[in-house]
Amino acid sequence: MDVTTLILGAGAAGLMCAARAGPGTLLIDHARAPGEKIRISGGGRCNFTNLHTGPENFLSQNPHFCKSALKRYSQWDFIELVDRHGIAWHEKTLGQLFCDGKSTQIVEMLLAEMRAAGAELWLGTSVIGVRHDGSRFSVVLERDGQRTAVTARNLVLASGGKSIPKMGATGLAYDLARQFGLAVTETRPALVPLTFSDQRFAPLSGVSLPVTATANGTGFDEALLFTHRGLSGPAILQASSFWREGDEISLRLAPPGLYEDLRAARQAAGRVNLTTALARHLPARLVDHLAAPLGLAGNLADQSDSRLRALCATLADWRQRPTGSEGYRTAEVTLGGIDTDGLNSRDMQAKALPGLYAIGEAVDVTGWLGGYNFQWAWASGHAAGTAIAAQG
Repeated sequence: MDVTTLILGAGAAGLMCAARAGPGTLLIDHARAPGEKIRISGGGRCNFTNLHTGPENFLSQNPHFCKSALKRYSQWDFIELVDRHGIAWHEKTLGQLFCDGKSTQIVEMLLAEMRAAGAELWLGTSVIGVRHDGSRFSVVLERDGQRTAVTARNLVLASGGKSIPKMGATGLAYDLARQFGLAVTETRPALVPLTFSDQRFAPLSGVSLPVTATANGTGFDEALLFTHRGLSGPAILQASSFWREGDEISLRLAPPGLYEDLRAARQAAGRVNLTTALARHLPARLVDHLAAPLGLAGNLADQSDSRLRALCATLADWRQRPTGSEGYRTAEVTLGGIDTDGLNSRDMQAKALPGLYAIGEAVDVTGWLGGYNFQWAWASGHAAGTAIAAQG
């Protein structure tokens, strides 16, 4: 069987690429349904992009690599596509856009675009082997127990990273990249909860509050959630992309103006217990948890200005040292991937092997939490697909 383009992976990037690459495109995936990460994202409503998307929202060994694709297919372009398909959406916090209905609307939109472009989709299909004869790729596929040999002028690596293995995530894209001479940077779980070996926060499981979580100099103002195993919530997921084993993280628990509020409360009602006063600003269970280690004893009247100032300083820079993370099992994305030094930033094509492309999460471009990784999938898939279509 001969095709123009074979795309490995029917996730967000692969679907977008197939919708743009045109006739003669075969998109395959080992899953039984396309776009599984799209389907489960955003609580089933798909946080499909972010109004504030820019290169500064991505991590990579080459922070400039993502600029070209993001500029030529922006969040506004994807929003226009969503609007054209009549999908209602709304903005939540921090520019995050979600479907009013179900996330499957985004999958159906991309499938409709793909069919209109003349591309074909095979599901339940595994890759047995890949080689290149100097002019074309030869790929052996297995589908329903039957093997099919496919030759293609273009091969697109769109099978993602290692995150959420229960959905079938593998390192296939990395293995094939290495096979054809592309380097792969260190990969690790990202946008992932952090854990502690002693389960010190188990009594606080379920407690949430707004914080600033900072790892290695980069901080995020979002919600923190205590869990039986450690720390989660948007603030921690964001900071996890910058954290490394052995590092401390800083949590700003103190709300703005806490010192001034406590001084005013001391003057107005000095007999109020310090923990009671703090519980007006922080969750009561958290205050109880902190009482012994921070020496939260006595009434407000017993606290000097210096004591209150020191307490607020501690709560503004509460240091913790996680021992690990929940790993790929719950990580939303994989940090690192196919080294961008080997790719053309305009079309995602391998510099040393024309016809080989890498897009989406498989590439060393990782977005923040909040729709950024989907926008990278749309932009990189569009870049590769458009370039392939232009070949004629």
